[in-house]
Amino acid sequence: MTGLHHRKQFVVSLNDPFDCETTAYIPEGTCAELRILETTDVHANLLSYDYHADREVHTYGLTRIATLIHRARGERDNVLLFDNGDYLQGTPLSDLTAQPANGWESEHPVITAMNALGYDAAGLGNHEFNFGLPRLLEVISQADFPVTCANALTHLGATPEQDVSLMPPYVLLKRTLVDQSGASHPVTIGVLGLVPPQTAVWDQFHLADRLWLRGMEETARRVIPQMRSAGADLVVVLAHAGIDSSPATAMMENAALPLAQVPGLDAMLAGHSHQVFPNQQFENMSGVDLEAGTLHGTPTVMAGFRGSHLGVIDLSLHFVDGRWRVTSSKSEARPVQPTQADACPACEDTSLSQKLAPAHRATMQLTQQPLGRSEMPLHSYLALVGQSNSVQIVTRAQAAAVRDLLGDRLDPDLPVLSASASFKVGERGGPNYYSDVPAGPIFLRHSADLYPFPNALCVLHTDGAQLRDWLERSATVFNTIRCTPSDQPLRNADVPGHAFDVIDGLTYQIDLSQPARYDAKGNAYTTDGPGRIRALCHRGQPVRDADRFVIATNNYRAFGGGPYKAASPEQILFAGNVPIVDLIADHIRTSPPLSATPAPIWQFAPQPGARVVFDTGPGLRAYGGDIAARSLVDLGDTDAGFARFSMPL
Repeated sequence: MTGLHHRKQFVVSLNDPFDCETTAYIPEGTCAELRILETTDVHANLLSYDYHADREVHTYGLTRIATLIHRARGERDNVLLFDNGDYLQGTPLSDLTAQPANGWESEHPVITAMNALGYDAAGLGNHEFNFGLPRLLEVISQADFPVTCANALTHLGATPEQDVSLMPPYVLLKRTLVDQSGASHPVTIGVLGLVPPQTAVWDQFHLADRLWLRGMEETARRVIPQMRSAGADLVVVLAHAGIDSSPATAMMENAALPLAQVPGLDAMLAGHSHQVFPNQQFENMSGVDLEAGTLHGTPTVMAGFRGSHLGVIDLSLHFVDGRWRVTSSKSEARPVQPTQADACPACEDTSLSQKLAPAHRATMQLTQQPLGRSEMPLHSYLALVGQSNSVQIVTRAQAAAVRDLLGDRLDPDLPVLSASASFKVGERGGPNYYSDVPAGPIFLRHSADLYPFPNALCVLHTDGAQLRDWLERSATVFNTIRCTPSDQPLRNADVPGHAFDVIDGLTYQIDLSQPARYDAKGNAYTTDGPGRIRALCHRGQPVRDADRFVIATNNYRAFGGGPYKAASPEQILFAGNVPIVDLIADHIRTSPPLSATPAPIWQFAPQPGARVVFDTGPGLRAYGGDIAARSLVDLGDTDAGFARFSMPL
């Protein structure tokens, strides 16, 4: 069943339409090739432009992927193009311009681009839900292609058979397949969309009591046989899920590996984790064949993010025993920026750029709105090694908003704290993925740079014990460091940098000689031992377990995003639809020019004789004072273009 009754009905064809009621004789042993193209996690990076930094870029963007799409289509007769989710959120073009409150009345620019490129179908990612269900349904209704998602439900039945899905759980694409002799044959491609079940938690404000999620593997095992019975000759799964080697669980977030073992699946498009597959980082993982590009024998591709790659799966098909079968495959992720030093990036598709020009102009006008001034630069190059002014603007804006929004509802005896992470700390975003706001005027684009997600403000009651646990979870981003003369890697590569929350209003040390208490998913290693958090104080006084506080955070963190524990209903003082990026803009507008570095919040506990190495953006080299203040030693650039530094603890 589907709850989206107003959806368009699609009977679409890549080549020539045909009557789906007719039958055609296909000789036994007929061979054909089918190419499947994937974009995923584009996050509204349509044009090759960084609105935060106000500059052109050459290494990503859908207008450059479009050139790769045209090229890939020209190489084969039978080609399908899919998007695997997270396309409607991610840049000021989508998060500001495309929102009706800002005056945009035309078709959503992301849908404009996808319609122009002729997508055959798309799935949903978790970020499609960031602006609420009504807005999602309104935007999807503009698409000239079907959108599928089987495990997002408007009604959770007592059994899966009684579920009602938000979108069609699958679509059947009627196509004409050209074989190796040039003859044409009908084929039906079944397409199944899946989204992480955690989506309902991450966007709880929009989705509570409105949307329910089932597990991805459970859903695929139930729906794929239905697709086959409905006439699907081949089944492609759009799985908005990364590749995680952990044991499979019922509600697994990055479930690509267990999904690959579901019977009846011919090809899978992965995503969500912003990684590239096939890629050497997966070479030692069980079930992975990098040469063929398969997971447990299933042809799979994952095309990075921001429009950095085009995923390509080539399937060799044989018609045997009355049905099309995949006999071999090859997967690759084609980059916009080739790895060869002398290679040029893919050029922009000028026709698509012209279609997007009005949205681009509107975005430029919005993002250039002046907000205020800062007499000091705001950057995130050192956000994971100490003081970061870019984070503290966010925490101060949240704290100010708590007082303004709640007023008399606040207990005057409870201190107001504020927690935030730095969201742009390189990693999979590359060596330029850092905030870097120079001293001088601050524009709206800068507030969007400092907070690039449409998260909403949440305010919680908490106590000292919960705060200590919060910070222990935050400290999982670091490795355990020994007092040895050799440099040791500071960062735990399994935990993303945006999991590192700083709590403003406290002071504390992080002792890296102690092991982390939690893993990347928030599972406890141990509760024994002293932990990593030392000298936890509020206004110079030690924080006791029973001390009570109010803390501002975002909806993602409050409801258990990352390695954090979800707040209980009793803890939630406020959970509204107030975008934090708007609070930051308002705070800068109403504050005097930022002229002094706030007092330090945290530092590493001293470990005499220990040194660590960490990677950051090359842009740090413009800030010699910051380098000197931390006694950093420049070790040059990594092969990936990051700047590597050594630092004493």
